Amino acid sequence: MDSPAQPPGGTGTVSGADASRIAWAAFVGTALEWYDYFLFGTAAALVFNRLFFTELDSTAATLAAFATFGVGFAARPLGALLFGYMGDRFGRRPALLTTIVMIGCATGLIGLLPDFGSIGLAAPVMLTVLRLLQGLAVGGEWGGAVTIAVEHAPIETRGRFAALVQVGSPVGTLVSSGAFALVLMLPGESFDAWGWRLPFLAAFPLLGIALYIRLKVEESPIFQDLVEQEERSRIPALDVFRQAGGRLLVAVAAALLGVGGFYMITTFVVSYGTNTLGVDRSVMVNATLVAAVLQIVVTVFAGRLAERFGPGRMTVAGSLATAAAAFPLFWLIDTRDPLAIVLAVTAGIALVTIAYAVTGALLTDLFPPHLRYSGVSLGYNLAGALTGFLPLIATAFLAASGNASWSAALILVVIALLSAVGGAYGERLRITDKSIVS
Repeated sequence: MDSPAQPPGGTGTVSGADASRIAWAAFVGTALEWYDYFLFGTAAALVFNRLFFTELDSTAATLAAFATFGVGFAARPLGALLFGYMGDRFGRRPALLTTIVMIGCATGLIGLLPDFGSIGLAAPVMLTVLRLLQGLAVGGEWGGAVTIAVEHAPIETRGRFAALVQVGSPVGTLVSSGAFALVLMLPGESFDAWGWRLPFLAAFPLLGIALYIRLKVEESPIFQDLVEQEERSRIPALDVFRQAGGRLLVAVAAALLGVGGFYMITTFVVSYGTNTLGVDRSVMVNATLVAAVLQIVVTVFAGRLAERFGPGRMTVAGSLATAAAAFPLFWLIDTRDPLAIVLAVTAGIALVTIAYAVTGALLTDLFPPHLRYSGVSLGYNLAGALTGFLPLIATAFLAASGNASWSAALILVVIALLSAVGGAYGERLRITDKSIVS
């Protein structure tokens, strides 16, 4: 395992006022990114299985829809390589402007796609291509957002500003789930014909707002310092594997629960409750809405605690708590009682969020500035690639176990324990930038 070391460069000037402004700008852009990305997860559970894979039986159609959902995660490491190179060589700012345009356009175009009944096999193929573009963009977005937010922040308050970027996830969930909750109020025929498209088409005007805000973001002072001292890596991703391979493994492990656990408790559970238990789909979507509200509070609180106890220790605490609660949470969902389902989804998301909230702070502390964009993006998105197919795997396990929910709970336990190990090692390997607070 790599030993702690002082990073090269990293002597840029930062201030609390700048940190707040940049973190809010990063948050707005990231909220749009996650809104776009989460829409696909909800649609995979409720729409794509019926309208884009109509010649398959219900289980096979759900598996196919989740496979398409997982393709976006498979593309994310490629996006991490591409935008990590751009962010570490040419600047955090141009990389983040590119990612936001890509995902906004890809999401809006999904809302314009004809379904299987109109153009046959071309429909799921085009859907998959757009999902790939989403994945590429998100592969560079999150790592860049937390990097630029952290590099503008004083070291002692980085936990809260990294957590602010993480708030983009529950806000994206809240807005995307809220958009689907509204269109689900339409008659079934109208929803299938055009209603489901509206949340995707909303990505176009939202992109305009987010892009306007992102254009006002200045380049990271720490990156500017790297340019002045000529300390940029020529091939950042290659140097990450050569110089910080152990740190990368730790980053992947620490991020597993925040990514995979979230999709187990949202995307998979929505499908499980709707398609297996026969619970009304509005109950399942509304449960994610309630959970997203609490997630915002937990994210902010956990970010502040990370400044006191360290993000690695918070990752361990959240991971162990999630592992302990996994089976009880699915037992509550199995009751089919709406109140119990809301309670289970909300509690599950809250526990996962303890680890997720501090992922940005932990991963940025694992890599020196000249490798940070690439290292953070690769760590987070390799975790995404490994866990993005969890809804697909859990659905297959569920079918093999005769629809017994313990199989899904077991998957959640395993990834939680792996993240606990990553958090424990990550706390020991943290490095400190030499920044000057103005």
